[in-house]
Amino acid sequence: MSRIVTVPTVPIARAAAAAWICIMGSLAGCSSPSPTFYALRADDGGATAPAASTAGPAGDAALAVVVGPVTVPDMVDRPQIVTRNPDNTIEMNEFARWATPLKLDIGRVIAADLALRLDTARVSTVDLGMSSPPVWRVRVDIVRIDSVAGDSVTVEAQWVARPPGHRAPVVGHTLAHAPVTSRDYGAIVDAHDRALAIISTDIAAAIRADHTSVRSATD
Repeated sequence: MSRIVTVPTVPIARAAAAAWICIMGSLAGCSSPSPTFYALRADDGGATAPAASTAGPAGDAALAVVVGPVTVPDMVDRPQIVTRNPDNTIEMNEFARWATPLKLDIGRVIAADLALRLDTARVSTVDLGMSSPPVWRVRVDIVRIDSVAGDSVTVEAQWVARPPGHRAPVVGHTLAHAPVTSRDYGAIVDAHDRALAIISTDIAAAIRADHTSVRSATD
């Protein structure tokens, strides 16, 4: 004797639809946010930069400068922006990243800052074989970058400015400290800019002083 079984199609259809909605909702919830990319910015001629009329030699005394190499500590030599928490733990944010390798961006910014401070357009991160006017070569070793959100950014640098010819290099050390106005990553990057401007000011002052003393001795 056969038996006819009635399948409740409507409840099954509703259950399938509900399952589909749950699956799509889960997929939407699992999608990762896109990272935000940040770039350093050169000084725009604000308070950290000397006025162009007193920044350095011009005309026949113009300088040429090549910036590089630039090194950074291994801990910050990565795409993620690295910050230190108040409890001294380190945070590497996957969604706040540098747009270009940090050491390359630092070199670019220091070169632009030096061009402003020395009043010369002949500053580059690439050695193009410039020989006239005489070329200074600047090496920058960033030995520490300490970024604390909502507090400050400290950048410590050792640098060497080698004058043209066989004169002794100028060796310097700068400890730059810039406050951070908020916990926003944009504010942290802005503090990096201001710290690098302080380092650039020290390098430019050393180059300017040496260049002026040599010209005075030869006049």
